[in-house]
Amino acid sequence: MITTRELYSLEHTAAAPLLETTEYPWEALEGIGDFILALGKTLPAEEYNHPAEDVWIAKDAEVFPSAYIHGPCIIGHRTEVRQCAFIRGNALVGEGCVVGNSTELKNVILFNGVQVPHYNYVGDSILGYKAHMGAGSITSNVKSDKTLVVILEGTIRHETGRKKVGAMLGDHVEVGCNSVLNPGTVIGRESSVYPLSSVRGVVPAGHIYKDKSNIVPRT
Repeated sequence: MITTRELYSLEHTAAAPLLETTEYPWEALEGIGDFILALGKTLPAEEYNHPAEDVWIAKDAEVFPSAYIHGPCIIGHRTEVRQCAFIRGNALVGEGCVVGNSTELKNVILFNGVQVPHYNYVGDSILGYKAHMGAGSITSNVKSDKTLVVILEGTIRHETGRKKVGAMLGDHVEVGCNSVLNPGTVIGRESSVYPLSSVRGVVPAGHIYKDKSNIVPRT
């Protein structure tokens, strides 16, 4: 349940050509920056401002003056980048998204309609269509012992070969406030995470994560 096509509806992201080449979404993390640079050069000048060599911002997006944007980066149509947002580069932000106050992004794909609106850190992660992270919820993308991230799907070990892997959130995932998504977390479509959770491994599609011993189907 953790393949790219099982987690995401690719018609809701400009990153579809990149993700279509993968079996598992974390395989796309290595190529985000190069993909943005190639895609940016094709974007119509009448629709996108180009304030830096590697930054493209849709003209109908709203970017507050206190936000910091480092390339490579694309900000999609009708997206809000609010006060003191910190976009560190390799960020493909879709249409109709919210990147909120004091939110930090690094090496990410945000599908259309994603909301990371308050004090979020999202690094080395892919957030699906209309995924939402509650205030203060973050992705942790590096293990404390700095070893390579392994994604555990039951008894199956998926070797990512990467030291940095955050979270893969499927379409319509809801993450409660002040939760931590540990390195290599995968949350299936239409699933929810209770506030104040510490999540690792795989949460199946259509489930509610209450705690590690209490993951129940949605009713």
